[in-house]
Amino acid sequence: MAAHNTLGKTGEDAAVAYLERNGYTINHRNWRKNRLELDIVAVKDGLLIVVEVKTRSNTEYIEPQDAVNWQKVRHIVVAADAYIKHFSIDAPVRFDIITVVGEADAFEIKHIKDAFYPPMF
Repeated sequence: MAAHNTLGKTGEDAAVAYLERNGYTINHRNWRKNRLELDIVAVKDGLLIVVEVKTRSNTEYIEPQDAVNWQKVRHIVVAADAYIKHFSIDAPVRFDIITVVGEADAFEIKHIKDAFYPPMF
């Protein structure tokens, strides 16, 4: 596995551990349907929470959350809609971003709640 893939998986593992420590129940990781994917789908306080995880070794060139551009937002929202329909979910949805920066033994994790809202298509 390439180094960036290993970092990404380790960062996602750290994000899941962070969420679980903070009372979230993880429903799915890397949920896929056709070409759609959601990094983490969790539940807390009656909300369905869709989490996009961005892992970087440093922020020298760009902040991780800045990689979630409008195209990525649209892709996440379409995937979330497919997830909701697939599992017949009737609950409010929140879209979060978790950034994971650094090395595996010393990650800095930031949780951005309500990071974006679904755009009108």
